[in-house]
Amino acid sequence: MPLATKGAVKTLEPHEVAALGYDILLGNTFHLFLEPGAELIARHGGLSAFMNWPGPVLTDSGGFQVFSMGHGTVADEIKARPPRAPQSEGGREGAILAIEEAGVRFRSYTDGVERFMGPETSMEVQASLHSDIALAFDECTPFHVPREYTESSTERTHRWLARCLAWHGEHGPSDQLVFGIVQGGVYEDLRRASAREVAASGCAGIAIGGSLGQDKAQMYEVVGWAVAELPQELPRHLLGIGDVDDLIRGVELGIDTFDCAMPTRIARHGMALVPDPEGRWRTDLAKASARDSHEPILESCPCPACAGGYSRAYLHHLLRSRELTALRLITLHNLSFVARLMADLRAALAAGELAATAAALRGGAAPGAASVTAGLPD
Repeated sequence: MPLATKGAVKTLEPHEVAALGYDILLGNTFHLFLEPGAELIARHGGLSAFMNWPGPVLTDSGGFQVFSMGHGTVADEIKARPPRAPQSEGGREGAILAIEEAGVRFRSYTDGVERFMGPETSMEVQASLHSDIALAFDECTPFHVPREYTESSTERTHRWLARCLAWHGEHGPSDQLVFGIVQGGVYEDLRRASAREVAASGCAGIAIGGSLGQDKAQMYEVVGWAVAELPQELPRHLLGIGDVDDLIRGVELGIDTFDCAMPTRIARHGMALVPDPEGRWRTDLAKASARDSHEPILESCPCPACAGGYSRAYLHHLLRSRELTALRLITLHNLSFVARLMADLRAALAAGELAATAAALRGGAAPGAASVTAGLPD
């Protein structure tokens, strides 16, 4: 799911995203709550209608943004950097004032005014946004906290889930699904117990969230613990994870859907996704090596940047000239790359060839290449 954080996939129009093969976008409850406000979006028919997106949307709960204000990003935590609060374009910072059983009091980054968000608030905002899938409000447990805090925080998330489901059952749109969120930090017993608790709650699907570890190996282990406790009939979503190797491994672990800012964020820094047996999966078009290259980003890639005849040299020039066209073209390429990767993995699952396809992709095969999809259904 590409991120439409504030109601747009950055640099692209909705019809362009749909043309790349995407069926659903993720909108950000916290940011849309603050600006332009859920009531305004409701008056325009809900988030899909407001941004002219022809498909469904999933909205997150706002819990992760609360986590970010108090503890920074996951990378900040692991690298022991000071927290970086969300900021408005004018530079105003937001801040947590209190995390309580009722919910969270915080200072808005848009105007500095004290605001409140709790389980009922989050569900009310998401009902106004009329998303197709709403996530239950959770406390995104920090990484560097004691086990006792993690356990207490996870139990609070479970209580908040019950309140979210109760509010939604009485007031929520009948055509909106609610997903619960598994927490539990990096502790196996807490993760497994949380997965069982959320699965038994009556929610329509499961999202796995929170800090998943200090490296990829630990993340895969933590995700595996949670998935092992989940019933097959409930869809499983992995929150905020989208590196190419993580998508491949996540599907192998049993994850159904993903969201991540990575493809669009790195595009705005001149980074394009490419096959890479070394595991980086990207090339920096702003570097001097691209300055006189006649090659497209990726041979045989059908995206508008590659199939449209734009060379690496031209994209390098646009980046150095700070031309926004470069950001659009590289974003289109990156999202196309990920869409084709996921199509390969879906086809491989259907044909019982996931191991072979995953090995080919890890070995440097391009998504959509005959070496990946030979013998697989369209």
